[in-house]
Amino acid sequence: MASSAENRVVNLAGLVQGITLVTFPAAGTIFTDPTEYDLSNTQYGAMFLPQVVTAIATSLLGAQLARRISSKRVLLLGLAANISAMLVLVLTTAFEGDSAAFPLLLVATALLGAGFGLTVPVLNTYAAAFQPDRADRAVLTLNALLGLGTALAPVFVAVFVGLGFWWGLPVLSTVLLVLLLLAAARLPLRAETAVAVREPGERGGIPSRFWLFAGFAVLYGICETMNGNWSEHDMTSSFGATTTQAALALTAFWAMVTVGRLLFAAIGGWMPPRTVFRVLPLVLIGTFALTASLTDSPPAWGVVVFGLAGLGCSALLPLVISLGQGALPQMSAAVAGGVIAFYQVGYGIAAFGVGPLVDHGVALSDLYGWAAVAAAGMALLSFAITRVRRVELSRAR
Repeated sequence: MASSAENRVVNLAGLVQGITLVTFPAAGTIFTDPTEYDLSNTQYGAMFLPQVVTAIATSLLGAQLARRISSKRVLLLGLAANISAMLVLVLTTAFEGDSAAFPLLLVATALLGAGFGLTVPVLNTYAAAFQPDRADRAVLTLNALLGLGTALAPVFVAVFVGLGFWWGLPVLSTVLLVLLLLAAARLPLRAETAVAVREPGERGGIPSRFWLFAGFAVLYGICETMNGNWSEHDMTSSFGATTTQAALALTAFWAMVTVGRLLFAAIGGWMPPRTVFRVLPLVLIGTFALTASLTDSPPAWGVVVFGLAGLGCSALLPLVISLGQGALPQMSAAVAGGVIAFYQVGYGIAAFGVGPLVDHGVALSDLYGWAAVAAAGMALLSFAITRVRRVELSRAR
């Protein structure tokens, strides 16, 4: 049984990881501002490619690393990578408007991806292992705090921009990460997780059922990133919003991600996770359709719709992780890392793919319409995943 200090550190790590993760998208308008970094949409999208590559690699390697050097050391490595990312980001401020800034930004996002890929799977595994009797709720709570951090990041950017130094956010993140690393280093942070125990009659390798969860994670990554990385740009281009209004829309998105995770963790007794898992993709289909159709509408409509999109995204990633760990006990220690890796594939498709399309004249509103197709794919997979899980439970009885 984990101590209260261990649970607090795990949850705080989720909060700080959320702040760190959204530092770059929250400063998106600064990176593309001609008076600041002056990046094109293509460069802005490409900035996230190293993050995707390193996040996928470290997510897939995390379980193996944990077996060799312990989960705690994997977490500490992830925190150290996040600290390095924030320090390099601060360094780029000395090269604003200079061609040297872009390569440094690529290094920073690569380090951020490594930090994310190492810490998030371990944190999800800790959350479930520390509270095995309420694993779904524990994972939802952890990810709610991660979502709270992502909601706070654009608020902090707006505050620091008002104070005249936007880079106050990476400095703040560095301080929080260092304190967290020191606290985690003093705790045992041990967790019993399932290792590769084969089911009767099952061959070695990845079970075929895992690909349902992987496919869902890819589509979810596309849907979340369309909102998380491109909402500010859509607000300014389609809704005619100011920079402050665009930041408010991004804050609304991540705030509702947090509210939704807390809400669905609290009402799990009368609204089962499987039901939530099936309903939320339908909410996303509706929000993408609205975003695509509300061009030239008042910015307030954009804030409302992106907030609703946050509710639609809220519980999906933590639930696909916890449902996957429950459905695949023979590889539960690797499920979180695998799901996060495929989530990052979707993240990369939306983060990088949108920029060149926009630079070649495709309207963001049209791309939001196509994102509804990805949400529809999630809706279909959600029924397949929960049906498989229900069949397994009935067999177990």
